[in-house]
Amino acid sequence: MTITLDGPLLLVGAGKMGGALLTGWLDRGLDPARVFIQDPNLPEQVATLVDAHNVARGMPPELPAPPSVMVLAVKPQAVAETLPDLKHLVEGDTVVLSIAAGQTLATLARHLGEGCSIVRSMPNTPAAIGRGITVACSNAHVTADQAQRCITLLSAVGEVAWIEDEGLLDAVTAVSGSGPAYVFLLTECLAAAGVEAGLSEDLAAQLARATVSGAGELMYQSEDSAEQLRHDVTSPGGTTEAALKILAGKGGLEALMARAVEAATKRSRELSS
Repeated sequence: MTITLDGPLLLVGAGKMGGALLTGWLDRGLDPARVFIQDPNLPEQVATLVDAHNVARGMPPELPAPPSVMVLAVKPQAVAETLPDLKHLVEGDTVVLSIAAGQTLATLARHLGEGCSIVRSMPNTPAAIGRGITVACSNAHVTADQAQRCITLLSAVGEVAWIEDEGLLDAVTAVSGSGPAYVFLLTECLAAAGVEAGLSEDLAAQLARATVSGAGELMYQSEDSAEQLRHDVTSPGGTTEAALKILAGKGGLEALMARAVEAATKRSRELSS
């Protein structure tokens, strides 16, 4: 599906996540002439992309009209100093799409104006390869058309889910926002266990990486639930069952994951307050 917008798109911040979004938009056919970037420190790969497509940039860039969408992709600690200079650009039908972690709708509205249409979202790092998932919510000023614009832009880097309760974004952050790190740690631990069992470090790392990524791809492509896929590879009395008795036992993976998500959710609430 080709992305089209009636007005300019202003991307404020083009680091890893902003750069991933930009790549997705251009791959989906968004007219580069409609894209404007405000970021004084573009990473090399993003700068190369910007130059290749002649995307306009500046501090701030000169927009031909109020932006259809302003995407806020700066680090959370930079929001307070960045938004005052952008407030005058938000007018008419502009919707602000924020991917700044921990910045609530109310906080953003204080900087941009209480009548501003704002969508807050939480993407995750697999967006860099178009396989992310983003959860979004909005304030009461966002229209159906503005919401659809944001969904279309976020869909360029993966799946999108919409929620009504902003408070759930703390749990979303704990599960999908931080979740990739849990998977990477699982891979590290699996490799370390392989070394403990006698494998070389290189082979153990290769086996763990291929196994985790392959299992993830199988789950992505399958219509079966994760539970069903687990049952399918667990033969009664076999090696997998022996291992799962440890992982699923008292104090095992389920309990550890629950504690980890609880801790991340709590920290997300603290950072958002």
